[in-house]
Amino acid sequence: MALRREPHVLVIGGSDSSGGAGIARDIETISAIGVRISLAVTALTVQTHEAVMDVHHQQPGLVADQMRAAFQANKVAAIKIGMLATAEIIAAAAAVLRENPQGPAVLDPVLTSTSGRALLDAGAIAALKRDLMPLCCLVTPNLIELALLIGAEQAVDEDEAVWQGQELLAAGAQAILIKGGHAKGLRSTDILLRSGQKPIRFDAPRLAVSMRGTGCMLASAIAAHLAKAKRLEDSVREGKRFVFEQLQRNSTE
Repeated sequence: MALRREPHVLVIGGSDSSGGAGIARDIETISAIGVRISLAVTALTVQTHEAVMDVHHQQPGLVADQMRAAFQANKVAAIKIGMLATAEIIAAAAAVLRENPQGPAVLDPVLTSTSGRALLDAGAIAALKRDLMPLCCLVTPNLIELALLIGAEQAVDEDEAVWQGQELLAAGAQAILIKGGHAKGLRSTDILLRSGQKPIRFDAPRLAVSMRGTGCMLASAIAAHLAKAKRLEDSVREGKRFVFEQLQRNSTE
């Protein structure tokens, strides 16, 4: 079948019944870039745009079986990882990635919802850093997530954010994209950090518009471009451009 030969992004994450984030946003984004999608659903959530009311975790074995079926069925050229929910699901996903190391993986560390509800068990951050981050070519935390991952207060300026990112690199991450959406100022700057290389900044005007799911969107867009065999830096640049264009469109509607 021709479908088997086309590059796919395997999306591993949770559902969002409002459609604003999670795998709904992932599918929307990756499809818009012209890449096919496979799925492994980690959790089912009951939520609106304002709040998460309930979360039901999938069994770790079921998540692993979904991943293995996706690898068997299609040419998985990249992987986008979002909500993982528990340490047991993290361990199961990491095991399958070690079995199938051929595709670059982008990890969007979903720790809390926009409304503030925890979406990763408190004890699972250590498992995320130990078992999964070293397997991923890129981790994409915002400033809140970055601080939680290293157990610090949120960075107050760019220098502190870079220092925190370097701490995460030292913990085993291959590359970090620090998202600047929670920073202040007229410009929104994302910073790509890799060991032994100078930071690369991706700068754009800060738009006066609120939109859920931009973190999902950015990680998915980067994974879609990686699936097209683009370099990491180019994939980040194209992903940032995609998100900015979507925010611009949202601001005029």
